[in-house]
Amino acid sequence: MLKVAFYTLGCKVNQVETEALKEDFLKRGYQVVDFAEEADIYVINTCTVTHISDRKSRAVIRRAGRRNREAVIAVTGCLAQIDAGQLRGIEGVDLIVGNKEKPNLAAIVEEYLHDRQRRIVSPAVKPEDKLKPVIYTYRHERTRAFIKIQDGCQSFCSYCIVPYARGPVRSKLPADVLAEVEQLLKLGYKEIVFTGIHTGMYGADIPGWDLVRLLKFILQETDADYRIRLSSIEPLEVNEELYQLIKEEKRLCRHLHIPLQSGSDKVLKDMNRHYTGQYYYDLIMKIAGEVPGIAFTADVMVGFPTEEEKDFQATYELLESLPLYDLHVFKYSPRPGTRAAGMANVVTAEEKHERSEKLLKLADKKRKNFVSKFMGQEMMLLVERKWGIKSYIGLTDNYIEVQFASEEDYTGQMVKVKLDYMEGEKVYGSLVPDKSQQEQHNYGR
Repeated sequence: MLKVAFYTLGCKVNQVETEALKEDFLKRGYQVVDFAEEADIYVINTCTVTHISDRKSRAVIRRAGRRNREAVIAVTGCLAQIDAGQLRGIEGVDLIVGNKEKPNLAAIVEEYLHDRQRRIVSPAVKPEDKLKPVIYTYRHERTRAFIKIQDGCQSFCSYCIVPYARGPVRSKLPADVLAEVEQLLKLGYKEIVFTGIHTGMYGADIPGWDLVRLLKFILQETDADYRIRLSSIEPLEVNEELYQLIKEEKRLCRHLHIPLQSGSDKVLKDMNRHYTGQYYYDLIMKIAGEVPGIAFTADVMVGFPTEEEKDFQATYELLESLPLYDLHVFKYSPRPGTRAAGMANVVTAEEKHERSEKLLKLADKKRKNFVSKFMGQEMMLLVERKWGIKSYIGLTDNYIEVQFASEEDYTGQMVKVKLDYMEGEKVYGSLVPDKSQQEQHNYGR
């Protein structure tokens, strides 16, 4: 039995696509092993969102080559789609497979095992390249399952390479999403994350459908005790119907990741993002007032070429004023072929670093402020992993990570915990004895 190992860089979509690849290889009789082990085939699912992603991708490829010089090395993902030529020059690379053909990677590997012909398979992604359902038969390592409901983006933010790597918006058919949900529930998953490259654009290519209608359809057709979490949604795609549904439906997690990128209207315009700082503020405050306990997380970029000190200050002040839970802080990285790469740069590397550090400190303060509001409360927790001896870590529906002690292993299950105290970055809780909690139809909260 041939052994295959996987390494995934980048976003949640890449991660869910790797899980689908594992499923295909397992069905074909391969043994999936850890990337640290010696394998016959190494699959590296790359990212190219920043120059650091490029560098990490190349480093992982070379590491695989050193681990077993006889192994087949197959490189896929966004870097393979954007810059196959760069990858071709790395010693040991046998196959370069872009995003369009990524679902067929196992078959392409088997062709290579038969003829030993190195090849690049990286055609452009087109609107007619529809998403196929992935029906899992194995429960993989994660306690949370992911479904890619959508792929592609056509917003063309001036700094972003993703539309070139992922192609136009394509949505998975609602019936196919339902089939995946039902199968994952049969496998015992208690949380399913709906993800995509531009999740809020779900249904743009399916007449009469949008994200809210999909959620209502899935919730109506399933009556199991589980919860759905949404991945990143752009500010202009979060409407009242969506957050009212989150408020009313206990199986929807009270967590929205809404990218900001900048609080400066000038910089937002230069980024080709079609909202203002005031619009973002009003949106967050409106939802916070409607959905008690909701967690907001946000992406924010520092060092965009036209970001002057006053622009950064506007970003900082906006973020400081908002009831956010956490920030994902990124330093701008020029991507060849994007409009921003040709802009005159007014930001030094030192300024980027200083601004990033300021926002990271603010994020730490935000996390502590948010979590402190829930001390003493009892909440439902999805147990994700064991931590030490008789200790476990899990997630609440509003994304608080809690550690608690238990004699029994509840990994992958929902339990009720009381949030007791914080110590540094960690939140500690205690298991609430409740024999009936597994029968409760209120798993989200």
